[in-house]
Amino acid sequence: MVISAGLVGALVGSFLNVVIHRVPLRQSIAFPASACTACGARIAARDNVPLLSWLALRGRCRACRDPISKRYPAVELLTAVLFGLIALVRGPDLDLVLELPFVAMLVAVAGIDLEHRIVPNRLVAPAAVLALVGAAIIEPGRLPELLIAGAGAFAFLLAAALAYPGGMGMGDVKLAGVMGLFLGVAVVPALAVAFLSGTIVGVVTMARQGIGARKQGIPFAPFLAFGGLVGLLAGPELIDLYARAFLS
Repeated sequence: MVISAGLVGALVGSFLNVVIHRVPLRQSIAFPASACTACGARIAARDNVPLLSWLALRGRCRACRDPISKRYPAVELLTAVLFGLIALVRGPDLDLVLELPFVAMLVAVAGIDLEHRIVPNRLVAPAAVLALVGAAIIEPGRLPELLIAGAGAFAFLLAAALAYPGGMGMGDVKLAGVMGLFLGVAVVPALAVAFLSGTIVGVVTMARQGIGARKQGIPFAPFLAFGGLVGLLAGPELIDLYARAFLS
C-alpha cells in the first residue's frame, strides 16, 4: 500500500507541477497539453513519466535542449515520499481520501508561494469545500470541532497579519483556516511548528544576509505547509505530549 501510495504521489506531483506553473498565470490546468516553457514543443508521453523522464533527458528538453527546472522532479519526489509516508503512518484508513488531497494542496501552495509570493484562492477555496463536504460524509460528528478549529486558526493568523502586515498576507490567513478544517484541534501544534520553523529560518537568513533579507521578506506558506504536515502526522501525539508534560 505504501508503494502504491508513493507511485500515485509521483503522478500527482507531476500534475502539481502544472498547477504550480499555470495557476499564478491564471491559465487552465487542463488545457492545453504540457509543453516546454522555452520552445513551446508539446511534451510526449514518454517524456512525461514522473522522475524517470527528467533523469533520462538529463534535465533538458528533447526538442530545444533548454534546461528543465529541478523543481519538477523535486515536486514529484516530494509528493511521492509524502503520500507514502501518510499511508505508512495512517494505514488503510478512509481518512486518506481527505488527507492525501490535503497534502497535495499544501505542496502546491508552498511551491507557488516560494516562486510568486501568493497563496491562490483557486486552490484554497476548493480545499475548504472538500474538507467540509468530506467531513460531513466521512465523520459528521467532527464537523463542530473542524469548524471551530478553522475559525480559530483563521482568527489567530488574521490577528498576526494585522499586528505585523509585512510578515504575512491574507492568503496565509485563509490557508491557516483551511488547515483547521482538515486538522481540527491538531492545527494548534501545526501553527506552533509553522511559527517556530519560520522564526528559525528568518533569524538564520537575516544573520547571513543582513537587513536586506528582512526587507525582502520570506514567504510563510511553506512553513504553514510544513506545520500542516506535522499536524497531520503527529498532531494528536504532540497534544498528548504537551498535556502530560505541562497539564498533568
